Amino acid sequence: MYAIERHERIAELLQASGRVTVTDLADSLSVTAETVRRDLDVLERQGALRRVHGGAVASGKTSLVESTVADRAVRAREAKVAIARAGFALVGDNFRGSILLDAGTTTGALAELLADWRGDEHITVITNSVPIAALLHRNPALDLHLLGGSVRGVTGAAVGGSTIEQLAHLRPDIAFLGANGISADFGLSTPEERESAVKSAMVRAARRTVALVDSSKLGDEALHRFAELRDLDTLITDADPIGTLSAALDADEVEVIVA
Repeated sequence: MYAIERHERIAELLQASGRVTVTDLADSLSVTAETVRRDLDVLERQGALRRVHGGAVASGKTSLVESTVADRAVRAREAKVAIARAGFALVGDNFRGSILLDAGTTTGALAELLADWRGDEHITVITNSVPIAALLHRNPALDLHLLGGSVRGVTGAAVGGSTIEQLAHLRPDIAFLGANGISADFGLSTPEERESAVKSAMVRAARRTVALVDSSKLGDEALHRFAELRDLDTLITDADPIGTLSAALDADEVEVIVA
C-alpha cells in the first residue's frame, strides 16, 4: 500500500471514530508501528489530525472543545437513545427512590423517557439542567427538584458554589452523569471547570453512579477530570470498550452495559 493510500485510510478511520491508535493502524494497514508513526507525523503537519499518546485524534478534538446542547443533541442520536433506554431499564416501573440527572444530551434522552413515566409510586428527580427540568415538570408522577446556581448558556446547567452546596446535603439513590471523555488513565472528564466541580459533587453525593457515554467519547480526555473509573458503578455505552480502557474498567470492577 502506497503512503497516500495509507493516509486516505487513516483519514477515513478518524472520520468514523474520531480516534486511532498506532497498534490498530499497524494491524489494519499491515505495516510497522514506525511506519504508522511517520504517517501520523505527516498528517499532523498537514493539519489533518492531532497526535496523542499511542495514536491520534481528529484535529477538531481538543481538551477545551465544547458544543452547545442544541448542536450535540443531533449527534449520535440513535446511540444516545439506546443508552438512555438501557439507563431507564435500571429504574423500572417498580422503582422507589430518588434519581439525580446531570445536564447533557444523553441524560436529556433519558429525561425524555422519564417525562412519560407512570410508575406505581412517585419518584424524586433532581437535576441541575434547566432544559431537563422544563421537560419533566409537567409529569405529576415526578417530584421534581431543580438545583439552583449560575446557569451556563452553552449547556443550560446550573453551576457554582451554591449548586455544590445543595448537592452536599443530598444522597440520591442513582446519579446518571454524562461525560465528554472517558479514558483508562484520566477517568471521566469535561471541558469546563465549574461543570466538572458539579459533576464531582454529584459523584460524591450518589449511592450509585451511572455514566451514560456514547462510544465516540471512549478513550477521549477533556481538560478537567471529575471522577476516576473506580468512582463509577456502571458505564452504559453503545459499543464495547477496547484496549486499556476495557482492562481498566475490569480492574476497577465497573459494570459495563452495551446498549
